[in-house]
Amino acid sequence: MQTSTAQVLSSEAVRLASGNHNALIYDGDCPMCSQYVRMLRLKSSIGSVRLVNARSDDSAEQLLVQDLHRAGYDLNQGMVFIHGSKLFYGDECVHRLALLSSRHGILNRINAALFRSPILSRLLYPVLKCGRLLLLRLLGKKPISTGS
Repeated sequence: MQTSTAQVLSSEAVRLASGNHNALIYDGDCPMCSQYVRMLRLKSSIGSVRLVNARSDDSAEQLLVQDLHRAGYDLNQGMVFIHGSKLFYGDECVHRLALLSSRHGILNRINAALFRSPILSRLLYPVLKCGRLLLLRLLGKKPISTGS
């Protein structure tokens, strides 16, 4: 699912997605997601990237999460990467991140090797998602609230 963010998002999301803004919306309570976001070296490749914890209490970030939910993006099922005026979700998100992130470090090289292929991304993402959901259940975490 790749689309122009201006067609599906409003308010804070459009402001964020317009121009040269980049944002990665992820589950900050998920240890796998948080580690993945820390591992990526996007700033050296594409410049500033706003990291948005989908569970944040910040009103602007919650507005973005709500906009994404209304547009049909379930953040319990996948991360979202806004790059310029494009939005990437789930397997397309990890694929795009693999293409853009630095190859510095063994984990980034493994990430690039696995997810720079859209086919491998499509095949492996459901496995990662199941692992994430199982881990969150074991940790007693509730699904991300959309606040709507």
